[in-house]
Amino acid sequence: MTHRARKRFGQNFLHSESVIRRIVGSIAPAREDRIVEIGPGMGALTAPILERVDRLDVIELDRDLVAELPARLGHRDNLVIHQADALTFDFRELAEDDSCDNGRDKHLRIIGNLPYNISTPLLFHLLDQSDVLTDMHFMLQKEVVDRLAAVPGSKAWGRLGVMTQARADVTMLFRVPPGAFTPAPRVESAIVRIVPRALSDQKRALLPCLEKVVRAAFGQRRKTLKNTLKGALSEQELEDLGIEPVRRAETLSLDEFDRMAEWVRKREDRS
Repeated sequence: MTHRARKRFGQNFLHSESVIRRIVGSIAPAREDRIVEIGPGMGALTAPILERVDRLDVIELDRDLVAELPARLGHRDNLVIHQADALTFDFRELAEDDSCDNGRDKHLRIIGNLPYNISTPLLFHLLDQSDVLTDMHFMLQKEVVDRLAAVPGSKAWGRLGVMTQARADVTMLFRVPPGAFTPAPRVESAIVRIVPRALSDQKRALLPCLEKVVRAAFGQRRKTLKNTLKGALSEQELEDLGIEPVRRAETLSLDEFDRMAEWVRKREDRS
């Protein structure tokens, strides 16, 4: 069976056996793990994972690939295919599926070679459901991984890194060259591990205000906070928080963003 990669789905199929082995080794699946693969494609990563787990759920949007996958993988009984869009998929519902409970931990481990064109919104969709996730291992464009794992003061530090690291620990594991895929993308890829943290109710309630502050702060990266946060925080309020109004967003730590968000939340609660 052959399948032509479709641009509208952002398809680039992994074929390098050495890269596949390294990814599986990084995931280190256990027999009882609740693993969900997003975008199995032609099954390059699916096949070795199937050998190691009692059940593997996969989410694939391309109907042609869904039709081909069972035969491609030998009609395995432990493969459960969901023909669905991962951007709207309810991972909480899957975690609560009693048909695959057996007294095991219901938290999911998410893996996949994510299409570059949906990687950022998909990550936020998953983080919104992070309370049912153990960890995530993804192949992403290296530039995206750099932004996810960025540190304050770097050019890559921005909304994606702040909002991800507010909820999870991020580790870039290794790079993957374009030649590992068919067709070869024009960019380098990388494997990233994202481990959600258990958030208190207070921290989770702070996220909407954090998003508001972060979006405004990075809206015009070259401008200082007193300009980008005008309307959200005054110069005096920034100074009261111990943050110089003439700084730029990329210099702020996650703790400083949290302090600003908490200030905004308290003011909204009073109004």
